[in-house]
Amino acid sequence: MKFDVITLLPKAFELINNLGVITRALEKGLINLNLHDLRNFGEGSYKQVDDKPYGGGAGMVLKPGPIYRAHDSIKKSPNSKTLLMTPQGKVMNQKDLLRWTSMDQLIIICGQYEGFDERVRPLADEEVSMGDYILSGGEIPAISIINGLTRLLPGTLGDPESLMDESHNSNLLEYPQYTRPEIFQGMKVPDILLSGDHNKIKLWRENQMKIRTINRRNDLKKNNNLNSNKPLGSEEDSKINDSY
Repeated sequence: MKFDVITLLPKAFELINNLGVITRALEKGLINLNLHDLRNFGEGSYKQVDDKPYGGGAGMVLKPGPIYRAHDSIKKSPNSKTLLMTPQGKVMNQKDLLRWTSMDQLIIICGQYEGFDERVRPLADEEVSMGDYILSGGEIPAISIINGLTRLLPGTLGDPESLMDESHNSNLLEYPQYTRPEIFQGMKVPDILLSGDHNKIKLWRENQMKIRTINRRNDLKKNNNLNSNKPLGSEEDSKINDSY
């Protein structure tokens, strides 16, 4: 997959060199990352990319011209999609990442300052938000998309099965995980995980996913039609509860 990112802060993406999953994918040729410095498409001798908003107000707004020129300079794949990073967009979830794996190219436009000229929006196929909070720019959300999507590409992870049980792949939070030692600071691994009975372990994990989702994510509980009135037990309970 090819990623083309339009950004005023290309150095922010140096972080990717320290993210093992993405670094390995780059080395294997599974992904290709191109950074397009918006300043190179600025106007005048000072390469201006922003200006004061019409009607007054605080801060500066990204001009449409530089963004259009940067977008036009990118060679588009027939199977390409442009994402605009903005707090006003749809909050991204795991299903979006899975959906975008079918693309050959993602073009990501990173906002900055107080936002961008409204006339930039027609460039985007989708407007994407990381959540109901404000960041100084779209670079961190763009890195999140690249990271989350790259993990889903075949050949990226050493063990592809590790994706199957992760939180949000099934709209349920992941079950509790344990490793050695068996007892740590008085906290013991649930007996069921030491039993060797894989069928019971599977049931316990399924139950724990439901319990954890009910207790921690009310929004996901509604999406999964989970009824918190049913006695599923408590988180990390070592007993199998089959009352659901």
